[in-house]
Amino acid sequence: MPTMFLPSHRISPLPEPLPHAVTRHHNGDRASCPGVQGAAVVARKSYAAGIICLLCLLLITPFVAAAPKDRQAAVQTFIDDMAARHGFDPARLLGWMSKARFRKDIIRAISRPAEARPWSQYRPIFLTRARIEGGERFWRTHRATLEQAQERFGVPPEIVTAIIGVETRYGAHTGRYRVLDALSTLAFGYPKRAGFFRAELEQFLLMTREQKLDPLALKGSYAGAMGLGQFIPSSYRAYAVDFDGNGKADLWDPEDAIGSVANYFARHGWRAGKEIAMPARITAGADPEPLLKAGLRPSLSLARLRQAGVEPQGDPDEGETAALLRLEGIAGPEYWLALHNFYVITRYNHSPLYAMAVYQLSREIADLEKRRRDEPVPE
Repeated sequence: MPTMFLPSHRISPLPEPLPHAVTRHHNGDRASCPGVQGAAVVARKSYAAGIICLLCLLLITPFVAAAPKDRQAAVQTFIDDMAARHGFDPARLLGWMSKARFRKDIIRAISRPAEARPWSQYRPIFLTRARIEGGERFWRTHRATLEQAQERFGVPPEIVTAIIGVETRYGAHTGRYRVLDALSTLAFGYPKRAGFFRAELEQFLLMTREQKLDPLALKGSYAGAMGLGQFIPSSYRAYAVDFDGNGKADLWDPEDAIGSVANYFARHGWRAGKEIAMPARITAGADPEPLLKAGLRPSLSLARLRQAGVEPQGDPDEGETAALLRLEGIAGPEYWLALHNFYVITRYNHSPLYAMAVYQLSREIADLEKRRRDEPVPE
């Protein structure tokens, strides 16, 4: 079972929750409770003996699940810093952090992201009939809001819809982890990115104070992302908008989520009406490797690409610059020209696989929406 984030030795530590082996016993798997099997057998025959067993379990809990002292010290430093810089009540912060759980399943999840797969395995996760149909339904349901967002921010409905579809299946899966648990686990138990997640934990607490939300109640992804668009706390504070005008930016509400995703893209330089990406063909004998190493930022002119043997399979504006991508498809390498708006999608998630999934899903959703809209209405 997850263990509690304890404060440092400067404040009396609170007891941690029951460790995994003990909780399994308490839920019925008596053989897994070391040292109390005898009491468990007696408990079947006597209620009083069961009470005695429970008291024994409670007595041993603090000794088998104590948080490491370095983690305690790090949490205490964080509390002191939040109190000094942002005026938080240390006792209230201590109360929240003492209820945060360290979750090993979060460490496992963040260590094997889907983006580590090749495109041939990644694409089928998101380009499914169910997700395309769901996108068309979402668009139909929220047509007015999506059109308002396009008018205000210049971002087309299919892109906003595809983002929400990739992130949460249109709000069906916004996350099962308590955000405080996720951010605390990664801030104090994942050294590889501890600095980033401590900053996000800080932003989360500021966000909940500003939005008058309970930090113990909010749920999200294993990385602490929230709402239909899965905004991390710093993005929530920077880009979330109150699109329905009720005085609160609520990213679990479809209207606010739509407006906030569109605002995010606009703030990152989305160019209305411009292409996103197109396939490319490598001519025989050409070596694309130097161009592939240029990175995701679109810095290659079409003239340079053509000179190097890269032929766009579309009709790009001649003034556009692009990045060259190679994706490992089912039938072999796929080459794509990633234009400025593709790069903007990667500001939402830096993976080119993610951006390509969003782009291709958006195209499928738009095609289906047009077909359904053009269908004759039965008399």
